[in-house]
Amino acid sequence: MSTERLDLASVLEKTALLSSLTTAELKLLAARTVRKHFHSGELLFSESEPCHGLHIIARGKVRIFKTSASGREQVLAINTPGESVAELPVFDGGAYPASAMAIEETEIAFISRRDFQAHCMEHPEVALKVLATVGARLRRLVGIIEELSFTTIRQRLIAMLVRLAESEGKQTERGIEFLLPSSHQELANQLGTVRELISRNLARLQAEGLLEVDARQIVVKDSKGLNALLSNAS
Repeated sequence: MSTERLDLASVLEKTALLSSLTTAELKLLAARTVRKHFHSGELLFSESEPCHGLHIIARGKVRIFKTSASGREQVLAINTPGESVAELPVFDGGAYPASAMAIEETEIAFISRRDFQAHCMEHPEVALKVLATVGARLRRLVGIIEELSFTTIRQRLIAMLVRLAESEGKQTERGIEFLLPSSHQELANQLGTVRELISRNLARLQAEGLLEVDARQIVVKDSKGLNALLSNAS
């Protein structure tokens, strides 16, 4: 077996859907797998495009999003290495329900729809894991709908800042410092709004003494105050 196939087998092994397979089974599936490379900003597929197979992220990050008639984007997820993308249309024969774009140099392990369906027939436990993954994605989408329907932009932004402070922040003399993972435009796409409102709300939180904002650099000056706003909102 070639080095490429061994590498692909390693990629498949680290994927939750396929973690129950033996080494021999992974190597057989890797022999049916194709490596694809995408540059930052390049589409893996577009919404409504026929589904040709399963994409598994080996390296990089992929943004899953829908675009309105006016051209506004709503980000549904940011997928990372080890995750599969758009599993459902592989089985139901429908088109992709959303678009997928690489947001950095990205390498994909691609398995054709026919080959993956055949593999699931041979290994029903893989199909059950696909069902669990689709269920988890559905729950996340319901959460996005609830956020967009029942919370304000300010509340959604504060919730994101609190999460980032907890997961990425470092305590310094100035406060809890972290870097926003993307531009204000990208944050707007994730939170279902426009860039101007993200910038305006960050400026407002800074004026209230809760934050210091320097482009993507954030310093949380009053963590208790920020959490209190979130608690009061809920």
